[in-house]
Amino acid sequence: MAIRTIREIGDPVLNKISKEVTEVTPRIQDLIDDMFETMYETNGVGLAAPQVGILKRIVVIDTTGEDPIVLINPRIVETDGEQTGNEGCLSVPGKSGIVTRPNYVKVIAQDENLETFEIEGTELLARAFCHEIDHLDGHLYVEKVEGDLVDVTPMDDDDEEWED
Repeated sequence: MAIRTIREIGDPVLNKISKEVTEVTPRIQDLIDDMFETMYETNGVGLAAPQVGILKRIVVIDTTGEDPIVLINPRIVETDGEQTGNEGCLSVPGKSGIVTRPNYVKVIAQDENLETFEIEGTELLARAFCHEIDHLDGHLYVEKVEGDLVDVTPMDDDDEEWED
């Protein structure tokens, strides 16, 4: 496994539509493993393949640090409710903004064996589904920000919450 370089806003790969995965090769499995390692190393809760420069429809998410989710060729099939909250992105370092997303999201995707499954999420998981799947279609959360982006101060290991 390896930590991959995260592409940042302004990199053209982040604005392109990713291609469907038709086969999980050893190279794709290595990519998935590297995406998890990269996400955990950078304290993210989700990462899409375009963020590491690969235009494949692959997303990894772990909102709890204990429940890793791999979504291959995901698509949102149902949403409900609304939540508005602060959102950031590993590809937009040092910034955050207020974004409104559905509070409930149902996704159909494939696993690492290309078996189709359905997964549902609310609150942070629903937000992560939407945010990461947007990346696969060439969109960044900054397109949805209500108001201005704000600077954020990274947490120290001793801090319990973000500093103002």
